[in-house]
Amino acid sequence: VQLQASGGGLVKPGGSLRLSCQISGYTSDYGTAGWFRQAPGKEREAVSCLRRGDGFTKYGESVKGRFTISRDRTKNTVYLEMNGLKPDDTAVYYCATRAGRIITGRCLDPDVYENWGQGTQVTVSS
Repeated sequence: VQLQASGGGLVKPGGSLRLSCQISGYTSDYGTAGWFRQAPGKEREAVSCLRRGDGFTKYGESVKGRFTISRDRTKNTVYLEMNGLKPDDTAVYYCATRAGRIITGRCLDPDVYENWGQGTQVTVSS
């Protein structure tokens, strides 16, 4: 399984970015996908997750109302639309997947994910 994250960059506060995670290598399909981030000197933080079968989504408290996770079935890609970006959103963003479904309560738990992408840098600065 390979995950290729892209779309990061430098953006001013209040701006927007869309991250993409191209997923390949599953013999059937992934069950759940998530986005996580880690800033220098800080712990990894859960951003969002999506359960492919029923479209369930969940967001971390710090991004609720600003970020949106979605998927394109034909392209096997998961997106993270980020609006209203703040300097505190600066971090390396990673996508992750799990072959099976994840119960609602553990969707944002990084320990349940099996595969991780290489990360894409997002910098929010004026």
